[in-house]
Amino acid sequence: MITGELKGRIDRVWDAFWSGGISNPLEVIEQITYLMFIRRLDDLQTAKENKANRTAQPIENPIYTAETNRLRWSRFTNETPDDMLALVRDDVFPWLRNLGGEGSTYSHHMRDARFTITTPNLLAKVVDMLDEIPLGDRDVKGDLYEYMLGKIATAGHNGQFRTPRHIIRLMVEMMAPGPKDEICDPACGTAGFLVAAAEYVSRTHHEALLGTTQRQHFNESMFHGFDFDSTMLRIGSMNMLLHGVENPDIRYRDSLTESAASEADRYSLILANPPFAGSTDNDATAKNLQAIVKTRKTELLFLALFLRLLKPGGRAAVIVPEGVLFGSTKVHKELRKILVEHHKLDAVVKLPSGVFKPYTGVSTAIVFFTKTDSGGTDNVWFYEVTADGWSLDDKRTPLLNEGRLGPTPATGELSGSEHESNNLPDVLRRWNLRNGSEQERSRTEQSFCVPKADIAAQDYDLSLACYKEIVHEEVEHRTPAEIMNELAHIETIIQREMDELNGMLR
Repeated sequence: MITGELKGRIDRVWDAFWSGGISNPLEVIEQITYLMFIRRLDDLQTAKENKANRTAQPIENPIYTAETNRLRWSRFTNETPDDMLALVRDDVFPWLRNLGGEGSTYSHHMRDARFTITTPNLLAKVVDMLDEIPLGDRDVKGDLYEYMLGKIATAGHNGQFRTPRHIIRLMVEMMAPGPKDEICDPACGTAGFLVAAAEYVSRTHHEALLGTTQRQHFNESMFHGFDFDSTMLRIGSMNMLLHGVENPDIRYRDSLTESAASEADRYSLILANPPFAGSTDNDATAKNLQAIVKTRKTELLFLALFLRLLKPGGRAAVIVPEGVLFGSTKVHKELRKILVEHHKLDAVVKLPSGVFKPYTGVSTAIVFFTKTDSGGTDNVWFYEVTADGWSLDDKRTPLLNEGRLGPTPATGELSGSEHESNNLPDVLRRWNLRNGSEQERSRTEQSFCVPKADIAAQDYDLSLACYKEIVHEEVEHRTPAEIMNELAHIETIIQREMDELNGMLR
């Protein structure tokens, strides 16, 4: 968690951008991200130099050369504000645009990047702030991003890239991507899902990535992200590079309007929180999607797209508005029937409505499915998350210490009372038991399984409330004679008290 002092510094820099004439929140984040990236490159080069000194070997894949050393963060930040501005604007930034080599996705997105800080004072303030941040700490860096994104006034329009990181981590942990997966997010935003997946694979399959072929796959063909916002593509591309993925497939694409024919049956895993509560023009929507579901609703079209993009056996974990689960229109029912009857619907995890506050209070769920083209749904596992570790009001303050938050607490298993504040570790634990002991759970429990036949009987309604059973407290029933005797007894007591009161008044 970033400290209040650091938040204050960010707030002051944010104000400085506004005073300096940069008022677009995304532009502010973009400029800060460029500088974070430049500083991180210097840190990476220093690590390479230290390794070379320890091993008495040449520097492996150096970022800077003798000619470009003057462009390093540790060099230009010692200049006066005026000289620093000139150096960053005229030398560092042109060099940055070509970083990654000709033809890389990074250089493609950076081609149109602009350095828009025009005053030495503003640049000096931002540099001072970033010097205080341990950018080698991924959590701090992520929290910084979250705090900056939280300041975007247009979050109602750009909410698709504001998925809380602990929810992203939960989905990645449940999907457990492997080193041979090809992972796609067709609405990637800042690449949060892809970054989390890369971190998971690096942590859990470190040995596998030591091989040349597997490492090349990790760097060049494992991660795929599409978006139609060029700013998001630049930030997402830098985000992936900062997390050790050298040349990810991050590219411009309006996923719903362009044909997925060339991408069909390609990916083994999709992780996404696509834009919802919107609609598209029928004429602009790709025809192969309209062939699956005839609708303008983006949340339904994206599900159809995922089925198109996944290879047989491929899996998906996607966030949907709760209306997708129980919507009564013909197309809602058809799409749910396709998931249940033609593929394998694995699970529905209902999220509390405050997860996306303060941006929206919409109720959402995570849907997990496997593309089979031949059915396979036997039981669907349901889990009702009532607490995700943070308050569900607009403030979203943590309810537990930092080490007790998220799906994999750093300080061990949660106690029963802590579970009341953070259900995510229990979600992950029970997910791994869904084909075993979870089958025996009662529908009065927080998680349970529902047979496909029961879902079909409910017209493929997938809302948890449709199957959840409420525990009613047992009420003691007495005979009318017992009730009349008790009332007579009460009447006698009242009469006695009235007589005593009248005696006192005399």
